[in-house]
Amino acid sequence: MVLKHQTAIVTGGSRGIGKAIALHLSTQGFNIVLSFKKNEKAAAQVVSDIQKSGGTAEMIRADLSLADSATAITRTTIERFGRIDVLINNAGVSSNKSLIADTADLEWNEIIDVNLHGVFRMMKAVVPHMRQQKKGNIVNLSSNITKRLAPTFGPYAISKAALETMTQIVAKEEAANGIRVNAVAPGPIKTDMLEKLLKEMGAERAKSFVDSMPMKRMGTADEIANMVAMLTSDVASFVTGQIIYVNGGGPGT
Repeated sequence: MVLKHQTAIVTGGSRGIGKAIALHLSTQGFNIVLSFKKNEKAAAQVVSDIQKSGGTAEMIRADLSLADSATAITRTTIERFGRIDVLINNAGVSSNKSLIADTADLEWNEIIDVNLHGVFRMMKAVVPHMRQQKKGNIVNLSSNITKRLAPTFGPYAISKAALETMTQIVAKEEAANGIRVNAVAPGPIKTDMLEKLLKEMGAERAKSFVDSMPMKRMGTADEIANMVAMLTSDVASFVTGQIIYVNGGGPGT
């Protein structure tokens, strides 16, 4: 079903899963506001692709580890489109470089600040607008690492486990306001971030990891975007507080 005059925010929407989600939601009729941290050229290309397809999109530079970024993204969206119907908390950082006890404070803080605090701030900024509309959808991007709990992925896994808990609590708190909150937890998806992690793992360990998947392949960003689009649609009108694992049947990362 094509929607009209609805608006979706996609954080980290310049590449990978965020880009796929932004493009997909645009085809469903959403106005798109995407945030990016560094790659302005990539973000501009996503906006251009959406506009060439007849959609409407805006971009905003934002570092989700900073307290005022969520306010800036929300303000820009309201000023441009007057409403916020969907929030996709996709921006995130990861690392598999060290054991928890050997993790530098700077690395720990960055992962927690973006993956957990950033999502908290985005929801805090956006939910009041959704309450006024008595309707809204939030989808948080988690990771199947919360089931696998692999060594050296500690800070990332902890941030995503906390994110899933927050997702389920906010879903209960906001259900009476017509706001649905879910999370999608991808397994191994072909993105720049995963390719970097696989390279750090080394060829043998990376091959073993992919071979451990029952479907014997990595997923695609479009496959995640399809699930996100379903959760934000009326097809999922009775779905809230759920963690949906899109992982090819395996442990994921």
